[in-house]
Amino acid sequence: MEERELKKVIEASLFMAPGAVSLVELARIAKTNVAEIRIAVNELIHEFENRDSALEIRLEEQGIRMAVKKELEGTVGHMAAAPGLHKGIMKTLAFISYKQPVKQSEIIRFRNNKAYDHIKVLEDKGFIRREEAGRSYIVFTTKKFLDYFGSAALEKKQGA
Repeated sequence: MEERELKKVIEASLFMAPGAVSLVELARIAKTNVAEIRIAVNELIHEFENRDSALEIRLEEQGIRMAVKKELEGTVGHMAAAPGLHKGIMKTLAFISYKQPVKQSEIIRFRNNKAYDHIKVLEDKGFIRREEAGRSYIVFTTKKFLDYFGSAALEKKQGA
């Protein structure tokens, strides 16, 4: 595959992916080797920096991610939504993310009884996990939450 075409495939893959993508996965998609992907990704990172784009390509522990630059996340972050997660579920997830580890009973007290359904949906989608703690559960976000929403979700908590 020609270099420019390879970069297009990588860029499109990162754009479409809901989270970080591994070098191995990009190599599989582009039908090439990891070394070629690594070179093309590094070139794309520099191209995005040079064109002063609102987007950037980040190298993360989980893989490579295309994302809005951190300085714009506060301005446009509200535009992002997880598929199948309505506003009420997102509010419950935000509460869990901010307070974790948090007792399920505290979530219900804060959000209302509908949060039981929200917790079930979030657990089914893999964004949270629960551990038994007496007559309640302790609720945490998962790696999938971090992959999908990025580290900015937790950085906001630390900066608050």
